[in-house]
Amino acid sequence: MNAAERNGSERETEVVAKPTRRRFTLEYKRKVVREADGCKTPGAVGALLRREGLYSSHLAVWRAARERGELAGAPKKRGPVARVMDPRDKTITAQAREIVRWKHRAERAEALVELQKNVAALLGTPFETEKS
Repeated sequence: MNAAERNGSERETEVVAKPTRRRFTLEYKRKVVREADGCKTPGAVGALLRREGLYSSHLAVWRAARERGELAGAPKKRGPVARVMDPRDKTITAQAREIVRWKHRAERAEALVELQKNVAALLGTPFETEKS
């Protein structure tokens, strides 16, 4: 029997294989910065950070973001900028695909004609060519 089984009231700590990064909403950041600005007594900011489970660097970065105006509005969209496709680009790419398809088809037809010529030459039968 181990210590955890003897003390049934204790919680077991679960260790996650790959920890996930914490993400804070804009509203939460604004709330914490407002509370930190309202702290007047010595040690109050430290108590706030301990209560919320934050580091002082979080508060410093969030205050700088507030000064730049990044905490004021809607969150900035992340990721690549969505490109607006011109409808003509779609038709150009479709036509390019079609041209490639027709070129492959023409090459295949020319290869078949060449094969028929070779078979006719091997069999000794005259191969009829197009007459213009």
